[in-house]
Amino acid sequence: MIVLRNCTLARLHPAEVRAGVDIRIEGTEIAAVSPGAGGRRTTDKEIRTLDLAGRIVMPGLVCGHTHFYSALSRGILARIGPCPDFVSRLANLWWRLDKAIDEDILRSSATIAAVEAVRAGCTAVIDHHASPSFIEGSLDVLKASLETVGLRGVLCYETTDRNGRDGMEQGIAENERFARLVEAEKGARGKERLVEAMIGGHAAFTIPDEGLRSLGEVIGRTGRGFHVHAAEDAFDPSYSHRYHGKDLLARLDGFGLLAQPALVAHGLYLSAADREMLNRKGAALAHNSRSNMNNCVGYNGSLADLRRVVLGTDGIGADMLEEAKFAYFKNRDAGGTLTPGDVARFLQAGSDALAGSFGERFGRIEEGFKADLAVLDYDPPTPLVAENLAGHLMFGMGSASVDTVIVNGRIVMENRRFPWDTGSVFAEARRQAQRLWKEMDRL
Repeated sequence: MIVLRNCTLARLHPAEVRAGVDIRIEGTEIAAVSPGAGGRRTTDKEIRTLDLAGRIVMPGLVCGHTHFYSALSRGILARIGPCPDFVSRLANLWWRLDKAIDEDILRSSATIAAVEAVRAGCTAVIDHHASPSFIEGSLDVLKASLETVGLRGVLCYETTDRNGRDGMEQGIAENERFARLVEAEKGARGKERLVEAMIGGHAAFTIPDEGLRSLGEVIGRTGRGFHVHAAEDAFDPSYSHRYHGKDLLARLDGFGLLAQPALVAHGLYLSAADREMLNRKGAALAHNSRSNMNNCVGYNGSLADLRRVVLGTDGIGADMLEEAKFAYFKNRDAGGTLTPGDVARFLQAGSDALAGSFGERFGRIEEGFKADLAVLDYDPPTPLVAENLAGHLMFGMGSASVDTVIVNGRIVMENRRFPWDTGSVFAEARRQAQRLWKEMDRL
């Protein structure tokens, strides 16, 4: 049992701030939330009590779309050819990087990405993985890294035919194999499990109808949702119109790929009909503001038209408080009308996406919800109340304020320290990064 005493509870949406609250955690869930919920003070060694002295406790943040395989690209020194457009950037950088990944590189990349996510107050990620030279078993390596750190995750493999038909079929097989593995674990470990599965596709322009049909069949057999890039650049819908005579999402829907809990990343150039289809199907769109800016692909000005929007990073770490700021300020810069409260709602929606995969309750500090929590040591210079919580999120709170993180009822990081040596993990990552860059130059 864990007891958090004297908390300031902050719920993102609907906004709520309550001071002087105790939170009692039993097993993997929140058991009680109220003044005095921790009960009488005790010396029982089985009860871990943290007196938070008024620090903020909020639901753990969720990164709605990321790529842990890209963590070792930071400061990359490999030789990268000219990238005058989005497709050349994919071919000259990202498709060379993912092809150079082996098991050891992936393990290092995933582990440091998970550590940095927790440090930023992130308790779960929805990852979209690619390593075409190491497909079978790659999702197991990601899973092991998440469990080592204590981070929750939903994983899939990025199916594509860009490395040939065999690579596409191996990607499909890896998705199904892993989905069946976590289903078996669901029966064995129940609420203790940290990892779930989706079924992944890279982008529709790199998956032929045959591949989409097979992915739809896997979704039917496993009951998992589809995770895909769509309309990140204008090339994607143009390709769909030119070669398939259909709007992009209409093509995907023809193979049964958009049923909830489907997750579509980016969506900058979706048609009005595609956006209506997303709403009708209950699928979510993952908005990745920093990545879109970095890739110079444009701005998604249609977020207000969508019922389900989550925030992702597209592999630029997992600092969701920073990502929220970019989402808000970029919208302002583009003449949009999103409020800080709207962006807080997008952050909250990441927990709803988790619920769709795990079949459990996330994102609220209430009895019966999963104990995935972030503690922030944020001393507000102005009153902090429900009406201005989103304003504090946009203009004040940051990952430097994250003090302690609890995932699935377990303290993963306390006072910004992990209960194991992270230094050796980062040293190994630096060594693996050099290997990765050299291999990229060889390809």
